[in-house]
Amino acid sequence: MTRINVVNYSKIIKGRVILEDVNLSLESGRIYGLKGVNGSGKTMLLRALCGLIYPTSGYVEVDGEKLRKNISFPRSVGALIESPAFLDNFTGYENLEMIASLKEIASRQDIEEALAETGLDPHDARTYKKYSLGMKQKLGLACCFMEKPDIILLDEPFNALDEESVEKIKKIMIRHKERGALIVLACHDGQSLLSLSDEIYNVVEGRVTKADKDTSGQD
Repeated sequence: MTRINVVNYSKIIKGRVILEDVNLSLESGRIYGLKGVNGSGKTMLLRALCGLIYPTSGYVEVDGEKLRKNISFPRSVGALIESPAFLDNFTGYENLEMIASLKEIASRQDIEEALAETGLDPHDARTYKKYSLGMKQKLGLACCFMEKPDIILLDEPFNALDEESVEKIKKIMIRHKERGALIVLACHDGQSLLSLSDEIYNVVEGRVTKADKDTSGQD
């Protein structure tokens, strides 16, 4: 059972409050939706959950260990935060193979399966710089999923995807939830949040409050 606790977490940058006194308790086998306008703090909250930003006050704890104190990064996490970035002159498979070699968790079969299930051909000889925006997004998602991590953080995962691809990614997310992953999803699409999420949180000017799922799909 993976558990994330966010305790009195605040982040201030150049006098501006980015996150304000955030308290959350998240656990495996659930999808948590983040709803809010651009600049509300959703992306910063995702960064906080994996230790990419340092708190002004408070802390994030993953399975009893504080980020930036006991550990610098969760041990098993897949994250797509903002735009995916890969090496231009390598294929999608080669990019994922290099990333997988760092942890030696994902096998060749894992990489090929992650590419195929997101709608990419594992044997495509095109390099990343020749990918369309949708293909780049799919590669970023495949990178998140290939190691079957305990924690999955997704920032607008449906960007640049057609309707068929969106439905594929939703099914993949549900499968990962069912195997026990803890998923946090930031998304502008209220209906997708409503259909996927076990709990939804509104993020407004850095403040995070639990939403009523009966109304959270409404703008």
